[in-house]
Amino acid sequence: MTNADPQELAKFSELAHRWWDPESEFRPLHQINPLRLGWIEKIVPLAGLKVLDVGCGGGILADSMARRGADVLGIDLASKALKVAQLHALEAGTERVAYREIAVEALAAEQPAAFDVVTCMEMLEHVPQPDSVVRACATLVRPGGRLFFSTINRNPKSFLFAIVGAEYVLQLLPKGTHEYARFIRPSELAQWCRQAGLDLTEERGLEYNPLTRAYRLSANTSVNYMMACRRPA
Repeated sequence: MTNADPQELAKFSELAHRWWDPESEFRPLHQINPLRLGWIEKIVPLAGLKVLDVGCGGGILADSMARRGADVLGIDLASKALKVAQLHALEAGTERVAYREIAVEALAAEQPAAFDVVTCMEMLEHVPQPDSVVRACATLVRPGGRLFFSTINRNPKSFLFAIVGAEYVLQLLPKGTHEYARFIRPSELAQWCRQAGLDLTEERGLEYNPLTRAYRLSANTSVNYMMACRRPA
């Protein structure tokens, strides 16, 4: 059984042609990408490293990491989004990036400990078994390598901000983008990481200001948050 929700894949495939439009439904991803890329690079400079981006979608993060000098493989199960990512790489002339339609668990069985860095951003809240994804990511990174996850906290504030606010009031995202029951508390993600043999090194929050329409990094992990881990050498 593939650890994927057909409805989720269909939802993102339907919007695939708009992935690289910074004023489209994917505007939030374009806005947060410099923040998450900068945070990753503060922890581990990417130049010359072999990087895997799990749940890469249209390739916004994968493309930017390749432009920082990493050799990047982006994987996803949404075939239309992958085609958009491949086309963008061709049009933009982005070297050192490749894309593949494969489940992370299958790639983990095929290429254990093959990557210096593994990223899995804005993906865990869209799959039936996020703990399985975390285990596969841990298998894919080499000893001493780094992993980066991002997702959405599960609490009344995140329901208000990430669903009611973002999807209905501010219309930053299409209605139905997120399902509250699939949001993940930092304590849950941390437990899955520890169970996968990873050491947690840092957490950061992402906050949105509706007045300036801008995001910023903060210590507040109550809604959107990122988690950095390391596989012990």
